[in-house]
Amino acid sequence: MASLNYLWKNQARFPICSKQFIKAWGKRIFSIIELLKRNMRRTILVQNGAHINECAEIGKLTIDGSKSNLSIGAFSFIGRVYMASHDKIIIGDRVCINDGVQFLTASHSVSDSDWKRVKAPIIIDDYAWIATGAIILPGVHIGKGAVVGAGAVVSKSVLPNEIVAGNPAKPIHKKRCSVLEYNPCEFLAANRAWLVG
Repeated sequence: MASLNYLWKNQARFPICSKQFIKAWGKRIFSIIELLKRNMRRTILVQNGAHINECAEIGKLTIDGSKSNLSIGAFSFIGRVYMASHDKIIIGDRVCINDGVQFLTASHSVSDSDWKRVKAPIIIDDYAWIATGAIILPGVHIGKGAVVGAGAVVSKSVLPNEIVAGNPAKPIHKKRCSVLEYNPCEFLAANRAWLVG
């Protein structure tokens, strides 16, 4: 989550007892429980070996495998996501991962008579956006600013600023702009109460 310290230092300030002051503090008090829950999730994951920036927003993650394989950068938003963390999952800064996304770092070799497990890391570069219900398979590298459409199944790496969709995921003809400066965590209501009022 955007850490409480970050929100406090960067809060929008209004004249005391003004309409904006009362409205902002009403929203802030209303949102404090959600902020504390997100902070607690991050703290528990870090205590269990995950590497998570203090300004990352963490939703309700389900992680099978080692939490120490997980790394999340600054100002990244992770919704309700499933992660099979049998190899590294590295998520950069300012990444947005919506609800229902699955990260699968391991599978089985169908051509092996022993059906051995095959694993490979998943890497998500800065400013990538993975939409609702997408599935990211072992060994995938999603480039900076790339977009994965809702419900896509990604089995091959995605180039920077490329937009992919479908099952299997294929590039669509448009490319995303290459100058990206947004912070997905600022769009969350609990954070906006502090940063905007």
